[in-house]
Amino acid sequence: TIGVDRLRLLAKAIRPTPVVKVTTGGEIHDGVSDQDFLYRHRCVDLMVNPDSRRRFVQRAEMIRAIRSHLDSEGFLEVETPILQPLYGGASAEPFVTRYRVLDAEYYLRIAKELYLKRLIAGGLERVYEISKDFRNEGIDRTHSPEFTQLELYESYADYRSMMTRFEELVEASRACLGLSIELTYMDRTLSIEPPFERVTFGGSLERAGGTDLMAMDTDGLMDFCRGRGLLEEEPGESQPVDEQQDRGHLLELLFDHLVAPDLIEPTFVTEYPEEISPLAKTVPGRSDRVERFEAFAAGLELANAFSEQNDPVRQRQVLERQAATSAIRRGDELDEDFLFALETGMPPSGGLGVGIDRLVMLLTGAGSIRDTILFPQLRRLRS
Repeated sequence: TIGVDRLRLLAKAIRPTPVVKVTTGGEIHDGVSDQDFLYRHRCVDLMVNPDSRRRFVQRAEMIRAIRSHLDSEGFLEVETPILQPLYGGASAEPFVTRYRVLDAEYYLRIAKELYLKRLIAGGLERVYEISKDFRNEGIDRTHSPEFTQLELYESYADYRSMMTRFEELVEASRACLGLSIELTYMDRTLSIEPPFERVTFGGSLERAGGTDLMAMDTDGLMDFCRGRGLLEEEPGESQPVDEQQDRGHLLELLFDHLVAPDLIEPTFVTEYPEEISPLAKTVPGRSDRVERFEAFAAGLELANAFSEQNDPVRQRQVLERQAATSAIRRGDELDEDFLFALETGMPPSGGLGVGIDRLVMLLTGAGSIRDTILFPQLRRLRS
């Protein structure tokens, strides 16, 4: 019995809130089963799902730990433009907008790379930014058009240094959540104890494909892809494959289908084809390979890193070739401001990009990237 002397209404709820029952053992009954409803109404999700609420708290803790670690290592957090007159730093379709006062077309950034490198050229030797990037492409379990990415650049470092940096960031994230080095993700058990495994792009592709795919020309790769059914549009594919893609992108397509899904233990895949890595230095003695890695775990791509190209003549040649051949960037201007920065002298540097949302997926056991983004992009409901 409660003896009430005075009652005051603090909040008016005119919609019924789901009443979820949780047993002393932690079992949940009468939970909301419509996941789309929960994505659209995150307030209800946070009210009724303690696991969801916990995941977003953990996400914030991870980002805080990453910032703290980088700050302790002498990195400076900076901000770069979201609206850009030219987009670059990745191969992706941008969102386009109009800058009225300038009477010009602008783009939401697809990456922060080219601006951060200007800062390296200016003498800021260690910089990073954690913020949103935007790519006007597909939506699926691991892709969102609006996503959070960490990019960092370090003078007098290379892609091997970035391997160590990535391992440190994963360890800082794990430690702040109090997790064991042994994880289970989507019924797969893995260890995130460094050092992580290292394999080459070409070697892993040859083992998975049963032949030396790196030695094939474009026509041979086309035939191999068709034989595997990879050049036919499949239901649910976020990005149907154009048969006119060049050799490098065909190799990337094969890697994504034959190799990446089976990279369960944390793995650095190194020495990517030069055709798909225009901003990286080539491997000494191998003009067709670059000093680049991508980091994978549980089949998720988590990070991308380069030994950054700092030869302005070589960089201009590569970007001119890319602009002339890429279906996405055909006819685009070169980023002369970025090239100007290289021409003033940019020290040898290592660069690393980390997908924060996917790292949260791995460490919190989230099955979809939407489970790690408070307000994911969704199709509008028809009235």
